[in-house]
Amino acid sequence: MRIAFYAPLKSPNHPVVSGDRQMARMLVKALEHGGHSVELASELRFYLRQPESKSFDALKIEAREEATRLTKLWDRDGKPDLWFSYHPYYKAPDLIGPELTSAFAVPYVTAEASYSRRRNAGLWADTQALVARAIEQAALNICFTQRDRQGLTDAIPGAALGMLSPFIDTSVFRETPARGCPTRLVTVAMMRAGDKVESYRMLAQALGSIGHLRWTMSVVGDGPARDEVKAQFAGLPADRIEWLGAIEPAAVPDVLYSGGIYVWPGYGEAYGVAYLEAQAAGLPVVAQEIAGVPEVVRDGQTGFLTPSGDVAAFASAIERLLASNDERTIMGAGARRFVLEERSLGGAAARLAELLPKIPVS
Repeated sequence: MRIAFYAPLKSPNHPVVSGDRQMARMLVKALEHGGHSVELASELRFYLRQPESKSFDALKIEAREEATRLTKLWDRDGKPDLWFSYHPYYKAPDLIGPELTSAFAVPYVTAEASYSRRRNAGLWADTQALVARAIEQAALNICFTQRDRQGLTDAIPGAALGMLSPFIDTSVFRETPARGCPTRLVTVAMMRAGDKVESYRMLAQALGSIGHLRWTMSVVGDGPARDEVKAQFAGLPADRIEWLGAIEPAAVPDVLYSGGIYVWPGYGEAYGVAYLEAQAAGLPVVAQEIAGVPEVVRDGQTGFLTPSGDVAAFASAIERLLASNDERTIMGAGARRFVLEERSLGGAAARLAELLPKIPVS
């Protein structure tokens, strides 16, 4: 099929690295791997940081202009077979696809759409209504986690739903890596206010309680909350922590290969692409049993998931893996096998091949 792909939150070509951008790119790759022709329908970013009517009105005008552009393009060159909208939610609804696809009788599909009832107030209620209408209209809504599927089922009972497990391009992890330093901890995460800072805070507290053990840590990430994040670690020996800043995605595997354990609490994680990458590199994971993390880490098999907010349990899980070479090695091997065999690009392409043919194309 000829597929028009759109990610209102962040285009696959957006300059800022993030899990959203990475998954958008992976979906495009998976669709192309399945033989589809994928074109980026628009790079218009629709993101409301705050519920401000002025910003909302301005973005709606931009969306109408973009819809007009695409209408002329489709009239001239022909319409696509399918519109694929990635991650529409209350701060980033798809204001182009639903109306345009209705006008041209093009099937509409979403992936990782979400609906949060607690946001049904003020302007967010208006943007949520847009998301709900898009989900209702969609011929298929692809969910990455059972948590998201249940959320859509509860909010929009008649929605057409299908499951696709979170995945990564495992090609860069295929070769067996040289064994890294077993006592080196690794984390890869942006530095921004909210859940990211909260996760860094918990991590710093946990490490502070196991200072008597031998460990060092490499941190990949940067962002506007950099100073706040580093301040959380000020009480730890500076020579134990290597701040690598933002690095190119292609360089991340080498950092993972250099370590022995991946540590990240994961507050607010939809699932966490970084967890999959770490496991593909053969690192067992220590995270919290929270949000969508259990969808990508198998507790007791590929890592440890600790109770939400329990700093002592999180520290204890790290200590356990630092102390047991056998358990760390077994879990690392299991983690690598899990991702390479069950969460690969090829596997995602095969699953999409099962889902998309069920959609009638005019």
